[in-house]
Amino acid sequence: MTGLDDRVRVAAFDVDGTITRRDCVVPFLRRVAGTATLGRRLAAQTRTVSVLASRRDRDGLKAAATAAAFTGQPIDHIEEIAEDFARSVHSSGLRDDIVALLDSHRERGDTVVLVSASFEVYLRPLAELLGADDVLAARLEVGPDGRLTGLLAGPNCRGPEKVVRLHAWLDEHAGGRTGAHVTAYGDSAGDRELLADADVAHWVGRGAMPR
Repeated sequence: MTGLDDRVRVAAFDVDGTITRRDCVVPFLRRVAGTATLGRRLAAQTRTVSVLASRRDRDGLKAAATAAAFTGQPIDHIEEIAEDFARSVHSSGLRDDIVALLDSHRERGDTVVLVSASFEVYLRPLAELLGADDVLAARLEVGPDGRLTGLLAGPNCRGPEKVVRLHAWLDEHAGGRTGAHVTAYGDSAGDRELLADADVAHWVGRGAMPR
C-alpha cells in the first residue's frame, strides 16, 4: 500500500488564463485559418452556432470552430504553425507568477502536467519550452491521408473530462489516483472538477471560484 510520503507528486496546471494571460484557442484558430476565413466559415453555420451560443454549449461551439479552422488542413502544416505559436506565447503571453510556481514544482522534483481544453498540437511545444512533463489536452483527429478531419479525437478536455484524462494518466504513470499527491491550478468553471479532485487546489482566477 502506498504511503502518504512516497506518493508521486504531480502538479496539474490549466493553461488558458492560468499559465497564460489570456485565451489561446481563438488566436490559434485565427492564426491557422485567418480571421476573415474563419468568420466566413462560422457564418455559414449561423443557425447552428446561434443555437449552441443560446445554450452556452462551449463544447459544441468548440467543435464548430474546430471544423471551420482545421478541416482538410495537412497536419504537417498545422504543426509548423503550432510550433511558431507556442514560441510566441512563451515569449510574451505567460503569467510570470504562475510560471514561477510551475518552476518551483519542477525544482522540487514534482511531475508537471498541463491539463487543458486548448489544442494539444501547440501545447506540446509550449510544454517543452516550460519544462513540463506531459500534456492532456484537446486532440485533433488526423485522417489516413495526413489531413485533419475537422473533428476532435475524443471529448473536449474540459470540466469532468479533465479528471477523467488525469486519472487515466495517473493509472499509467503513478499506479492510480491513490498513488499520487496532486496539486492543481485553475482559473475558470472548466477547472472546477479538477480542483475538487486535487489534494491541494489553487484558484488563480478573478473573484470566487465557481461552485
